[in-house]
Amino acid sequence: MRKITPAKFIISAPRLSLCPDFQGLPEFALLGRSNVGKSSFINRLANNTKLAKTSNKPGKTRLINFFDFNGVFIVADLPGYGYANVKKEMKDQWEKELTIYLEKREALTSCIQFIDARHPIQANDYQMREWLAYKNIPVITIATKVDCLSRGKISATIFRLKKELDCEVLPFSAKDNYYTEKVVEYLLKVK
Repeated sequence: MRKITPAKFIISAPRLSLCPDFQGLPEFALLGRSNVGKSSFINRLANNTKLAKTSNKPGKTRLINFFDFNGVFIVADLPGYGYANVKKEMKDQWEKELTIYLEKREALTSCIQFIDARHPIQANDYQMREWLAYKNIPVITIATKVDCLSRGKISATIFRLKKELDCEVLPFSAKDNYYTEKVVEYLLKVK
């Protein structure tokens, strides 16, 4: 596996016009429900538990946060969709700015949609997926928190998600490096 650490935080941007140019590096936007494990994903990939702020309280990510993975690729952590304890006006503003980013960001290689493996796929996960398909935006699916499942249940869950979403689904655990290596290998193949 190609080693990509160290990773570093670059900048937080509230809107597309303030997003930096990374000179041709592949950029992956992280999408998922609030508290699905996007920050833990960044920290695991970077092998740095303090790089991206994690919280048990949904809605902590409020800007587009950019991370450079050793000049190999960029990760853009987007605010989560679904439950977040913020005012409706703020949610509406997030939605507007994220829509602009997803539709117009030329550097965007692919979105990575995170699904919590412990639960059935939620309505807003399907809604996001349909919107990405409608806009013809490439998407990779990662099932998070598989460490909370037994080994046998991981296989069954991944099989179910692949069938329901009709796509490749990669398992991921913030605690298990085995899954991290598989995800990195996959990301390095995406053009």
